[in-house]
Amino acid sequence: MAIRRELITWGEVDRLIDHLLPQFRGEYDGMVLITRGGIIPGGLLSEAMGLQIVLTAAVDFPFKAQQEAAKLLAWPQFIQFPDEDKLRGRKFLVVDDVWGSGRTITAVRGKVEASGGEVETCVLHFNPSRSLLTQAQPSYFAATTDAFIVYPWEVERRGSQALLNQLV
Repeated sequence: MAIRRELITWGEVDRLIDHLLPQFRGEYDGMVLITRGGIIPGGLLSEAMGLQIVLTAAVDFPFKAQQEAAKLLAWPQFIQFPDEDKLRGRKFLVVDDVWGSGRTITAVRGKVEASGGEVETCVLHFNPSRSLLTQAQPSYFAATTDAFIVYPWEVERRGSQALLNQLV
């Protein structure tokens, strides 16, 4: 079965951000942006919300390519993560572009909570059909999808013509 792909424009990203902003309950001390996907949506949200504490987390789930089934069992490797003293006793919004399997954002959420921080999660797109966590979903999301989303910053990064050819 072919995976449906959807190319999102900058105008659509703006509308998704505008849809998220009124959803937030309460205030946040800062954000933890998941690299690479959460950098741009998190930057847009932090600017709109006036948040100055913006931290990053980089996570990898290492596995050997020949063990395809084992990749789902891999423990997260935190390549970069904020120090506990920056998280303890503060409320953070953890931001990524999409909730696919849900493993990355829930790993980051868990590590922030283990550091003594309070956490809510936010993505532009939630894909419940791909989520491995049937009892979990992001605290906030702008849209639900079953497609593989291609964001405008990915088109520019990967070379627009080659990626657009893949979408057709």
